Amino acid sequence: MKVVLQRVLSGKVVVGGETVAEIGRGIVLLVGFEKGDIPSYLDKMADKVVNLRIFEDAEGKMNLSLKDIDGELLVVPNFTLAADCRKGRRPSFQSSENPEKAEKMFEEFVKKCEEFGVKVGKGIFGADMKVHIINDGPVTFVLSSKDFLK
Repeated sequence: MKVVLQRVLSGKVVVGGETVAEIGRGIVLLVGFEKGDIPSYLDKMADKVVNLRIFEDAEGKMNLSLKDIDGELLVVPNFTLAADCRKGRRPSFQSSENPEKAEKMFEEFVKKCEEFGVKVGKGIFGADMKVHIINDGPVTFVLSSKDFLK
């Protein structure tokens, strides 16, 4: 499981010209699943995302979490995060989880995030989405479930 986490002032997902999800201040999260990902990764990643201290406190230090600021979360499925670009010029998606399993994991991950009491919007799995963000900083982090194995 890989995620790209972006601190934003706002974000939205548009499908077919229609806005399907929109948030204010918070986090836009691109999420991709890989073969071998297990359910415990969902719990750990949800906890990390909502509790990671990436928002500034009164002194301007990154000391507050999404929960601390009562921020919102926009979760967007993105299978291309599992791509292997090491060889040649065309990405390989051999390590991407199969779509049926990945969609189930995506929906379960969204539920795990909601359990933390934050407002969660989501993109549509498998859709051609246009993701609009106003990145705040920019502040961007890449997280991987492999980090949980250490």
